[in-house]
Amino acid sequence: MNQEERKTAIRRMRVLVAAACILMLLYGLRLIFLQLVNGDDFKSQATNTTDYKFTVTAARGDIVDSRGERIATSVTGYNVVLNKLLMGDEDLDGMLQKIVELLRANGESWNDTLLISQPDAAGNYTFTAEEGSTRDQKALAAMKDNLGLQQYATANDVMEKLVEDYDLASYPLSWQRTLGGIHYEMQLQAFSNVNNFIMAENVSEATVATIKEHSLSLPGVEIVETSTRSYEQSTVLPHVLGRVGKITAEKWKVTDENGQTTYPLREKGYNMNDIIGISGLESAYEDELRGKDGVETITRNSDGVIVDTALTTVPEPGHTVQLTIDSRFQKAVDKALAENIDMINRVYNTGSMKAAAGAAVVLDVKDGSVLAASNYPSFDQNLYATQYSEYSADESLPLFNRALQGLYTPGSTFKPAVAVAALDSGLINQYSTVFCNGVYTFYKGYSPRCTRHGHSGNIDVVTAIKWSCNVFFYDVGRRLTSDVYDAYAYKLGLGQRTGVEVSEAVGHLTSKNDSNYMESLDVQAAIGQGNTVVTPIQLATYAATLANNGTRYRTHFVKAILDSNTGEVIRETQPEVMDIIEGTGNTFELVRQGMRQVPSTITNSKISSYPIAIACKTGTPQRSETYAPGKHYLNAMIIAYLPADDPEIAIGITVEYGGYGARTGDLVVDIANAYFALKDGSLAQQAEEEKEAEQAKQDGSQTDAAGQTAAGQTADTAAPQAGQTAPAAQDAAPEGPAADTAQPAVQDGPDVAQAEQNPDAIAPEN
Repeated sequence: MNQEERKTAIRRMRVLVAAACILMLLYGLRLIFLQLVNGDDFKSQATNTTDYKFTVTAARGDIVDSRGERIATSVTGYNVVLNKLLMGDEDLDGMLQKIVELLRANGESWNDTLLISQPDAAGNYTFTAEEGSTRDQKALAAMKDNLGLQQYATANDVMEKLVEDYDLASYPLSWQRTLGGIHYEMQLQAFSNVNNFIMAENVSEATVATIKEHSLSLPGVEIVETSTRSYEQSTVLPHVLGRVGKITAEKWKVTDENGQTTYPLREKGYNMNDIIGISGLESAYEDELRGKDGVETITRNSDGVIVDTALTTVPEPGHTVQLTIDSRFQKAVDKALAENIDMINRVYNTGSMKAAAGAAVVLDVKDGSVLAASNYPSFDQNLYATQYSEYSADESLPLFNRALQGLYTPGSTFKPAVAVAALDSGLINQYSTVFCNGVYTFYKGYSPRCTRHGHSGNIDVVTAIKWSCNVFFYDVGRRLTSDVYDAYAYKLGLGQRTGVEVSEAVGHLTSKNDSNYMESLDVQAAIGQGNTVVTPIQLATYAATLANNGTRYRTHFVKAILDSNTGEVIRETQPEVMDIIEGTGNTFELVRQGMRQVPSTITNSKISSYPIAIACKTGTPQRSETYAPGKHYLNAMIIAYLPADDPEIAIGITVEYGGYGARTGDLVVDIANAYFALKDGSLAQQAEEEKEAEQAKQDGSQTDAAGQTAAGQTADTAAPQAGQTAPAAQDAAPEGPAADTAQPAVQDGPDVAQAEQNPDAIAPEN
């Protein structure tokens, strides 16, 4: 190669190298541009992922007693959940069959609210909704509406719709019903890529293991931990605690009178299948007890492959609600009430009519906090779901909250309110008297009587309260009129809400606006008859107000709201004054003198000799039912506070068909003993000993039952298990109505015509 050719070759080489360098530079710049400017877009296009977010339910807060002992708590449970996102192209109905068979093998049920029976031999279906059940009929109507059917649609029409919508015609009829029911639940739960389906709830650990063993053949079927409500002290305040349950369709979708539909719970962050408080404190404190749900994020690429699962928001548990009651004292009052009713039946009500029910409420005089609210009979929270039919069919109404919602004629427990009104208004003073010879003769043709136990002649207000003189209060009531003494009774806490956090009955005070009003009702209402009806918790509030010389505090069950993690007090309930009667002169002093002397008039009772002074007033109001012409069945009532000189607790008691109010004197003493035992610590020891004795009894019963079974005897011969108490009084249901409740107020006391015909209408007090 000559020199010229060499130069030419070098020039070409340089050009090639330069061109290559330019190309490399251009490619480099392009890569930089793609990386820096459009990198995220190209990355997304390359991966093409989608995030799906699922709710992780937070644990519900606990409800504890004043010492922090748990009453209601959340425990870990397990649900069988279907995740549509993870199922892919799996045959849904085939998978559902597998799951159902696994659940059946373990004795589990699955969610199915379809009100349709299994097919009969002819392949026909029927509705399972009870004709007389309003709840069932509303659910049936909602089911037809959800499926887009007319209300006249038959059960066969419903199944035909489900079979068509979900292509179930190829399956046997029994499977059509099973799969149709599950698909209906999926519809209700809005099953989708972003909303899982809860197929079965609170399954056993055996079922958990079975599902996990078959996980490879059940893609998208998951075992999800969840919180379920458990009641560690299931017999403590069941009526007040209330219940939790799933959000109903009625609460989820609300349509107003103008046809406008809203979803108020969804707007508050709830999902359709969430658990929510539906009654009692569970409902009243829903916002506190409900935790903050977490979020789980599942990321899927364009090929349908799950590339990531992460807990992107950690759930936070709800707050703890602390009550004012000590569960040990509550149980002691429950026991005392049951024993008092049993005593009344053994000693006094030996005939066919038995005292079958009652209530007792105990308050802290100084701040209005509820120390105990007992109902007899009662029920077990943990057995509510499984024994609801038995509870609801029981004529003694164990589900009825008598303490807060039972309306009762107060009888002579009302007399201290009339005395306060007469003294404070200036109608009478400590020296004023009314002559009592056993008959009130102011009206012509109407002469109500007085029993005159221990008194006659000129009676002052203290003596009138002590001996429960009807004539004194007839006369004072007539002169005051119901307008005046009812105004005082109202301020003392009767005939109005006490302020408790849960539902309570309002009651009623006899008024000139009553449809049956006549002047003589003023004298009947002055002794707590007429149309006046009140609740036991009102009686306790009233007693506390008398003990406080006219200061009425808001009655309440909740002591504080606590942080569930730290126990720190977030908010504490402060005493709240609802009303005050200033009281002129010695108004309350005189009333309290009279009430302090009442125990001395109650014979054959521990209350007359109790070493600590008790102030009380008994009541023996008539019920509407009669056992003979002019002879009415009676309720036993009492209000009390103690110690009389420096009150700490106030009590209101009702025993249905209990007879004379004096019969509840022993119950007041039993409550007082439990209270002082609580204060000195001995109640704790008693509670522990009773717990050990009960455990030993159960162990012995189980041993005996095992031996009897081995000998070929039936399981029915075994002793009752825990939570299955059967007091003697409960077995003997009254022949008449179980409760003097939910009736027009006028029916709870004698009407005027009746009183005119029967001058002995008012029964003796003591």
